[in-house]
Amino acid sequence: MPDVRTIEDINKKIKSGDVVVVTALEMKDIVAEKGPEKAAKEVDVVTTGTFGMTTSSGVFINFGHSDPQIRMGGGEVLLNDVPTYAGLGSVDVYIGTSQSSKVHKLEYGGGHVIEDLVNERPVDLKAYGSATHCHPTREVITTVTLHDLNQAIMVNPRSFYQRYSAATNSSDRMIYTYLGALLPNCGNVTYSSAGSISPLYNDPAYETMGVGMRIFLGGGKGYIIGEGTQHNPKMASGSLMVKGDLKKMKPRYVRGASITNYGPALFIGGGVPIPVLNAGIAKNCGITDKEIKATIYDYYIATRVKPVVKRTTYQELKSGKVIIGDREVKCSGLSSINMAMEICEKLKEMIEKGEFFLTAPVERVSTETVMKPMKRLYTKALDVMSPAVTCSHEDSLKDAEKLMLDRKTDYLVAVDKQKHLLGVLTSWDVAKSLVTGGNKVKDVMKSKGIITSRKDEPVEVSAKKLEQYRARGLPVVDEDGRVLGVVKMEDIKRKVK
Repeated sequence: MPDVRTIEDINKKIKSGDVVVVTALEMKDIVAEKGPEKAAKEVDVVTTGTFGMTTSSGVFINFGHSDPQIRMGGGEVLLNDVPTYAGLGSVDVYIGTSQSSKVHKLEYGGGHVIEDLVNERPVDLKAYGSATHCHPTREVITTVTLHDLNQAIMVNPRSFYQRYSAATNSSDRMIYTYLGALLPNCGNVTYSSAGSISPLYNDPAYETMGVGMRIFLGGGKGYIIGEGTQHNPKMASGSLMVKGDLKKMKPRYVRGASITNYGPALFIGGGVPIPVLNAGIAKNCGITDKEIKATIYDYYIATRVKPVVKRTTYQELKSGKVIIGDREVKCSGLSSINMAMEICEKLKEMIEKGEFFLTAPVERVSTETVMKPMKRLYTKALDVMSPAVTCSHEDSLKDAEKLMLDRKTDYLVAVDKQKHLLGVLTSWDVAKSLVTGGNKVKDVMKSKGIITSRKDEPVEVSAKKLEQYRARGLPVVDEDGRVLGVVKMEDIKRKVK
């Protein structure tokens, strides 16, 4: 067996019935036991799978022409009272997964319509166009099924997402997010990934993935058509843009959903067959949940970059509980691991039976893409902060008290010689020291769990932190933890109208 094989070599083995296919989970044990070199010689294909929630999905639909004809383009087209995008021509629309119903609001949307179509349920069509000489019909009201449609092509701008953040909520009230309901006071943690059996963790360098690669999508065959929106491989947050024929999908793998107090979504099953072309690919397919890093963020803070609560692994997330501080917190996933495993097995079976052949990409997915945030003008913490009154953690409390009196402040920031944040001290801390004891700043200052602001953080977020934690101030720190200033509520009220 050569050390390097090709897609053509593997397809010949599929055709002859000699192909060796294993699931991603099986490959972990093979690589651990025999090493990447032997694994690469023994295994031809590794099947990966995922079954998770997406809001970046939809279907292009062609209804066929009415008689007399209608011009839907520029008009309004509803499917089960869910608005579609009709600016595509006379009888073409795109229905987005996360579009809400005009009647049922957040409880029913595009994802449910897609599920109804796959299940061959009748769907109400209401189309309102503008009459022209060649398209005189103004209105079409009827029902359609998937069988009635000329085409129903699913195109997901962002699919097979490599890593969603894990989420928790530090506030004292329930909040609702795209990762589900989050209980108060870090009462639960949610995440959305199949971890080590999901496609992009098994080929992080995209050696085998690209435009034209055949995949498993919704129970049928689909294709990668490019990198997904928000594809950010350098941050282990890759995604794929994919397409598939809705008419060939299976109801089991396409489910509409409503995320409580957030909106409609779609759960869809997908899988990518990874050809083991060399030992390097085999090694990547040996990755385990223990090796995959995950970060739990505080979703109460409504900013793009959220505070980190804990850095962990998928092994801990999948265990059903995580340790935050000194507490055991329940953890649950929005992805179905059982369904993902079923997809791995189903794809394995299709390949072994000669029903699924591999395709080489005509162009690999980019590994150089970097995502930028939306350009927006807003007031930042940097714009409103005041100079920090600093001291050393080795200063005496008497010197700290004198500094407060001289500078007319009740809030000091303790820093080292390089201005790195070490702690914060209030006049109340100094007063308590008369009872609790302590002679130096370090004896009474708060040094753990200090809530800070970033210089580019929106002031609305800083204000929310000040209120939530009843803090007198927030040190503004740079990427290296050096103190740049302090944000106080009076600063925000004075400078933000």
